[in-house]
Amino acid sequence: MKKALLILIALISIEAIAQQRMERPDRKEMAQNMSALTPEESAELQTKRMTLRLDLNQSQQQEIYKINLENANKRKDMMTARKAKRASGDMERPSKEELLKMTNERLDHQIATKAKMKLLLDAEQYTKWEKGQSEMTNGFKKGMKNKKRFSQDRTSLNKKRF
Repeated sequence: MKKALLILIALISIEAIAQQRMERPDRKEMAQNMSALTPEESAELQTKRMTLRLDLNQSQQQEIYKINLENANKRKDMMTARKAKRASGDMERPSKEELLKMTNERLDHQIATKAKMKLLLDAEQYTKWEKGQSEMTNGFKKGMKNKKRFSQDRTSLNKKRF
């Protein structure tokens, strides 16, 4: 009986040690590292990821690199403008008209990118790309939903404490 108990304790302790999580870098750290990349580096990484996922040929890689570079430059410009605005203290919520304008610009850009991809990719690659885009969008929405729920849960906990 004692031997069985010792074996059981040993197995449980080994299992507990094996299940310890490896420490991952913080999301904010990862985001800062990614934002430190130049637009060329960012476009190259994204093109390589797409090449692996969609099995792109050389000419497709070159054309998609151009699209990714254009997107990365635009994203970098927007980030620097936002940082400058925040540093100057002029950071305000956009008005309804500005919000509508920004949303229309973003959607127009997405439509243009989708049209370019449809021309560059074959049918199978395009369906994979579209599926990946929808998964990213759904993942983002799900993350935002969880973030809202988490902040609401914390708010309700704080209210209960006082």
